Amino acid sequence: MRIAYLDCFAGISGDMFLGALLDAGVDPKILHNAVAALNLNATLQIEKVDRSGISSTKVHVYEGANLAESTQLPEQAHRHEDEEADPTHQHTHTHQHHPKTQHQHKTGHPHTHDQEHAHNRSLTVIRDLITAASLPPAIKQTAIQTFELLGASEAKIHNVRVEKIHFHEVGAVDAIVDIVASSAGIHALNASALAETGHPVKWFSSPINVGGGMVDCAHGRFPVPAPATADLLRGLPTYSAHIEKELVTPTGAALIRALAPTFGPQPGMRVEHIGYGAGTRNPKNFPNVLRLSIGEADNSTHSIPSPTELPHTHHDHDSQTVTVLEAALDDLSPQILAYVSEIALAQGALDVMLTPVIMKKGRPGTLLTILCNPSDSLALQQLILRETSTLGLRIRQDTRVCVDRHHTTVTTPYGDIRVKIGTLNGEQCNIAPEFEDCRTAATKHNVPLKLVQQTAIAAYLK
Repeated sequence: MRIAYLDCFAGISGDMFLGALLDAGVDPKILHNAVAALNLNATLQIEKVDRSGISSTKVHVYEGANLAESTQLPEQAHRHEDEEADPTHQHTHTHQHHPKTQHQHKTGHPHTHDQEHAHNRSLTVIRDLITAASLPPAIKQTAIQTFELLGASEAKIHNVRVEKIHFHEVGAVDAIVDIVASSAGIHALNASALAETGHPVKWFSSPINVGGGMVDCAHGRFPVPAPATADLLRGLPTYSAHIEKELVTPTGAALIRALAPTFGPQPGMRVEHIGYGAGTRNPKNFPNVLRLSIGEADNSTHSIPSPTELPHTHHDHDSQTVTVLEAALDDLSPQILAYVSEIALAQGALDVMLTPVIMKKGRPGTLLTILCNPSDSLALQQLILRETSTLGLRIRQDTRVCVDRHHTTVTTPYGDIRVKIGTLNGEQCNIAPEFEDCRTAATKHNVPLKLVQQTAIAAYLK
C-alpha cells in the first residue's frame, strides 16, 4: 500500500501543499495543465528557495501571461495571498477588507479595495468554472468538495445560506488555482499508486500546528486560527507552538479536510520520496515548510501500543471511524429524495440508504441515512438541512471494519470489465464485477446482464 504522510509542524496552506507535491516528485506538467484547463489566464512559477537552511519548493501564481515580467521579481517580493497572513494584513475571506488597505498583486502591481472585490465569486460561480474545465471528473470532484467545505464553514460563521456566500480572497484566481492544481496532484499520486500496487494512496498526517498570536479580520481582532480556519479544523488534532504567526490558512485547512487523512505518528513505511513545500515567510530557526513523505507500507514495522490499547483482532488499517447522519422524512417528494442521494454521493458520501418507515400518526415516511468520513460530515449536514424538509438530524460516530479492496481488469467476449477484489488477512474473500461496466457491456451486446457478470468472474478465476 502506498502511503503519503504530511508533517504539519509549520501548518499548511495551499501553496505549501503544492510545493510539497512537486518537491516529492509530482510532474510539474500535471499542475500546469490543470491551471491551463481553468481558462483563467493564470500561470505557475516554481522555484527552489531556502527556509531556515532547508531547500524547498515555492509555488507562485500569476494572473496574465507575461511571465517574463514576473520572473524578474525577487523571491522575497512575492506574497501569496492564501499563505499565512501578516498580522497587519486584513485576513478576510467572505469578510470585508479595510477600505484603506492596498494589496500587492502577484505581478507586482498594487490594487485597491475596489479592485480586490472584482475577485469576489460565489460558490455557484466557482463550481461552474471548475465543472467547465477540461479536467478528469475525479479532479473536479475533489476541487469542488474543497470549495464546498470552505463555503459551509463561511455560511455557518455568518449564519447565511451557503449560496449567499461570496468568497473574497479564497475566490481569487490564486486560491482557485491552488485548490484545482492540488487536486490534480493528489489524483496523479493516486493514479501512479493504482498502476503500481492496485491500491490508491492512503493519506496520513501529523497533528497540525496552527501557530499563535492574533489576526485582524472584519469581525475584529481574533486569536489564531481565524474563524473560518477554526471551523474547518473542528474535530482535527491541532496545537499551537514555536511561533506567534498564523500558520494554517482556510485553503490549507479545507484541503486537509478533503483529504481526510488518518492523524497520528508516521505509520510504518519505507519512505521513497520526501518533498518540502515552502511558505512565504522565512523566520529564523523555524523552517516554514510542509513536509510530504511518500513510500510503501512496511508491515514489519509496528508502533509501540499504549497501555490502554486492547489486543488487536484485526489490522489497524481495517478499522475506520465513520460519521452517520440520519433524518426521518414524511413530507418530502421521492424525486427530491433521489436528488439528495445523488448529490450526497457526488460530495463524497460513502453510502446513502433510503429505508421505508412508519412515523407518528401512522404516516409512511423515509429514513435517510448517510454514511461518510468525519471530514465530509459538515458539508453533508448542510446538504440535508438545505435540500430536505427536516428541521434537524441525528449524528453519531460509528466504527466499521473493512476488508482490503483493489480493482483489476479482465478481458471478456463483451469487452474489458473491472472486477473488485476483497481480501482479508491476505486471503481472497470476495469477487465482484463492477455493475456499471457489466450493464454497459450487456446493453452493447444485447445479452443478459447476469451472463456478463458470470463471464467476468470466470475470466478472473482463470
